[in-house]
Amino acid sequence: MDKPELRSEIRARRRARSEVELAAWGTLLAAHVASIPGRTLTAFVGAGGEVPTLPLLDALVADGRRVLLPITLDDMDLDWAEYTGATDLAPAGFGLLEPTGPRLGLEAIAEADVILAPALAIDRVGQRLGQGGGCYDRALPRAAGEVIAIVADDELLETVPTEPHDLPVAAVLTPSAGLMRFPRG
Repeated sequence: MDKPELRSEIRARRRARSEVELAAWGTLLAAHVASIPGRTLTAFVGAGGEVPTLPLLDALVADGRRVLLPITLDDMDLDWAEYTGATDLAPAGFGLLEPTGPRLGLEAIAEADVILAPALAIDRVGQRLGQGGGCYDRALPRAAGEVIAIVADDELLETVPTEPHDLPVAAVLTPSAGLMRFPRG
């Protein structure tokens, strides 16, 4: 299956998810906070059938971590702002919620020990299938920290199609299995 076909299939599954299922996944995801390394992390607010990340974001902040969230720019690159709580989020493009605090610049991702990245799917060797807009393809080369993708349990696949610019992730975080690292040769 090529990238567009797989993206279409996963998006259809996401549209079919119930609010009850999603809420349960958000709670399960937050229960894994102790397994996530790092003092400064980037993360994202799950939307559109993604695993809800707000419970995890709140758990990270309650644990004394600094959490940076992306702000999508017109050129599809990512600026960053600190997450201080759900009340400081505002609706943005693509149905996303973004932080309203001061912008920290494109290079703020380099401050993160861990990058919690969205994905449509991850395969068993850490290849990431993104949404297709290239936001994280632009931002990840500026990152120095470990990249951990967050996906639903059924989005961890045997293989995903890749291209030369696709960077693998170090680990994946799912609601049921928690943090799973990929071996690197």
